[in-house]
Amino acid sequence: MKKIVKWFFITIGALVLIVILVGVAFVNLSPQFGGSVSEEQKQLYATTGHYADGIFINAEEIVMEINCHSIMEMLKETMNPDPNVAPDHNIEVQEISPQSLVEKTDTTTRITWLGHSSFLVETGGKNILIDPVFGQYAAPHHWLGRVRFNREMPIEISELPHIDALIISHDHYDHLDYPSIDKLKEKVSHFFVPLGVGNHLRRWKIEEDKIHEMDWWQEEVVEGLKIVITPSRHMSGRGLSDQSATLWGSWIIQNEYTNIYFSGDGGYGKHFKEIGEKYGPFDVGLMECCQYNELWKDVHMMPEETVVAAQDVKAELIVPIHWGSFALATHSWTDPVERVVKAAEEMDVPIATPMIGEPIELTDSVQTTTSRWWAQELKSLTSLTND
Repeated sequence: MKKIVKWFFITIGALVLIVILVGVAFVNLSPQFGGSVSEEQKQLYATTGHYADGIFINAEEIVMEINCHSIMEMLKETMNPDPNVAPDHNIEVQEISPQSLVEKTDTTTRITWLGHSSFLVETGGKNILIDPVFGQYAAPHHWLGRVRFNREMPIEISELPHIDALIISHDHYDHLDYPSIDKLKEKVSHFFVPLGVGNHLRRWKIEEDKIHEMDWWQEEVVEGLKIVITPSRHMSGRGLSDQSATLWGSWIIQNEYTNIYFSGDGGYGKHFKEIGEKYGPFDVGLMECCQYNELWKDVHMMPEETVVAAQDVKAELIVPIHWGSFALATHSWTDPVERVVKAAEEMDVPIATPMIGEPIELTDSVQTTTSRWWAQELKSLTSLTND
């Protein structure tokens, strides 16, 4: 009996060791985890005023209680999410004709939502991609994430025109997607990223002269296009040991025709008013409204806070983002947009909610109403089920 017990524990120990070794090998050998910060870089980051003990820190403290109660709550919600956490049918998108991206004037400013936080911005004859995620999973492996709501993208990477600037808000998988970047890198002239994120790009064989690593409030001008990185209240990390090792941020895109604000991810905070006072008003605010929970509201604001934040930055129009593609929290997939539209209407703030792939042109007659296309999706599904 003692021998059986002994061999049992030896077998269990060996299996645990194998799992650990496989995990370590997967992290170290898989390119999607990106690069690491060097000691020299850490010394440089320490001079920014928002970096200490090997991590970047927010201007306002974030509170995420990690205790038995909160862990049990998270496990309970994860195991029992809202029944509509994801649609049970494929979400239709509006197809983008590659020719339409060529046939435009230099004075055109057109913004096309590609789902979640991904955008194609055409302005002043330039093409700009923001947080492009074209893959079906926002995770390092498909076993670790839920599949995207839409099987097809509005346009394939191979059909995109030359990209003058590609902007990344932070290095979480639903914003920085290795397969997408790998396919895009030959099409892109400039990559604008927060401090530390350039290490991921370098590991992915992107040329050094294409990489612009920037700190909060830093500005760069490239061929008449002004790119500014501004603070957000969030965190970063792609593995188990690199939490907040790289910076995160929101971004501003300016030229003589338009002024665009992209919030990236983050909780509500005083930085929105600071941004509005320094760089506002904005023609449009691309504002996060999803993947929230009271347990982590300091790093993902609630939909009602989204509207207040848009007012703070002085955005003349809201386009809600970070929804409609991936289920990364436990609320229903339509709750964020319903709540943000309701709040915008109550606060008399113009809002546009395009379909994935539907362009918005920033003109005097810009569409500010919502078609509530997500409700039509649900209605069509119910009709088909009843038939």
